Amino acid sequence: MRKMKQVDLLAKLQVAGIDITTPALSLLEGQRRPVSDIELKALSEILEVSVDWLLGNDI
Repeated sequence: MRKMKQVDLLAKLQVAGIDITTPALSLLEGQRRPVSDIELKALSEILEVSVDWLLGNDI
């Protein structure tokens, strides 16, 4: 998994067409906001991990 600063992740999400605010990303990271399927796919590509890994299903 790639480690990056939140501001860098937000920028990469913007490039991928995902418009998300800093507070919304913080809520997502803290598991206090649901993630959409489009956001999940973009996050997996940006972080170079599987969707299953992000969902905690990867062995």
